[in-house]
Amino acid sequence: MHEYDDAVLMCFLKNQGKLFPEEDVVSNLEEAEAFLEECMAVVVNSPEEVREYFEEEGIDVENAGLDELLEAEEVFEIGDGRYLIVEG
Repeated sequence: MHEYDDAVLMCFLKNQGKLFPEEDVVSNLEEAEAFLEECMAVVVNSPEEVREYFEEEGIDVENAGLDELLEAEEVFEIGDGRYLIVEG
């Protein structure tokens, strides 16, 4: 089970519209934590780890720049150097 700290949960709560533009899927920190656990969201510590994650998932990122990967709708910048990756 993943541990999501408040910075991760707040990031997803505030920015969920990036991945789910139609409607909010969570309305508080508890719901955010349950949702992230359910979809097995991952927290990584650098842009390079975002690339590694996509490669491990079998997604072709060979021609993608780091900026492009970080702008993917399932990638959320937490603001402290870490990134949250949510498979929608």
